[in-house]
Amino acid sequence: MKTLIVEGDFTGRLLLHEILKSYGPSHIAVNGKEAVEAIRLALEAGEPYDMICLDIMMPEMDGQEALRQIRRQEETRGILSSNGAKIVMTTAQDDSHNVIAAYRSLCDAYLTKPIEKTKLLDELRKLRLIK
Repeated sequence: MKTLIVEGDFTGRLLLHEILKSYGPSHIAVNGKEAVEAIRLALEAGEPYDMICLDIMMPEMDGQEALRQIRRQEETRGILSSNGAKIVMTTAQDDSHNVIAAYRSLCDAYLTKPIEKTKLLDELRKLRLIK
């Protein structure tokens, strides 16, 4: 499973990397702008990400906008969201506005911080990314 961890907080990046490292390679982006570029490069190389952990509150481009742009990139390449990267929002923003907006923009799961390893792994199983 190839993963992109998009997290503005250093500690959050380390935590997610530690949880996910045994499941395959993981790359890191510190904001939405870097994430969108990483997705573009991966798609162009024919090596898309299987999963993206995406925070909402980040500098330069927030996670909601990054989510929309990622799905748009997939769509322009003929990839339906159901066949694209599985996007798990990993954020402290648990208000209904952010949750609804994320699902409308086609995220696959939504986890609030602090991220618990068991909950994250349960979501990955539900998404059939791990066994």
